[in-house]
Amino acid sequence: MQQLRLIKLRPTDALPFGLLLLADETIAAIEKYIYSSAVYTLMNAQEMIGVAALYPLSADDLEIKNIAVAASHQNRGIGSFLIQKIIEIAGRQQYRTLIVGTSDTGFQQIRFYERNGFRKYALRKNFFTTHYPHPIFENGIQLKDMVLLRQSL
Repeated sequence: MQQLRLIKLRPTDALPFGLLLLADETIAAIEKYIYSSAVYTLMNAQEMIGVAALYPLSADDLEIKNIAVAASHQNRGIGSFLIQKIIEIAGRQQYRTLIVGTSDTGFQQIRFYERNGFRKYALRKNFFTTHYPHPIFENGIQLKDMVLLRQSL
């Protein structure tokens, strides 16, 4: 993984919606947070293989609004590498807590975050039925609630 580089996008850079859409359902949903977020891309040589959008909730709390790894690069430890880089960034910026939310049916995502040091702490009831115009299904189950996980830095 020595050739992986994390690059912070400038406000004038094109957003990698193709990757962002791997972790969020619609461009409209992404646009609700993306312009207020710091966006980082993970590069493997000249190929963009990952993205993370980090949104400041307060002086102490930073939320991962979007994190995605290209399908062809998943299950290789790259997501965990990206999480570790995000933890480093959050620490340098003196945040105390890193927060992420995912669907309560996203069993793989929840396990991924827990393996990377996050712990469940809250549930946003009816988040997906309230914030998205159409029903979303994952693992054959309609998404309703969002599980919030956090990690102290």
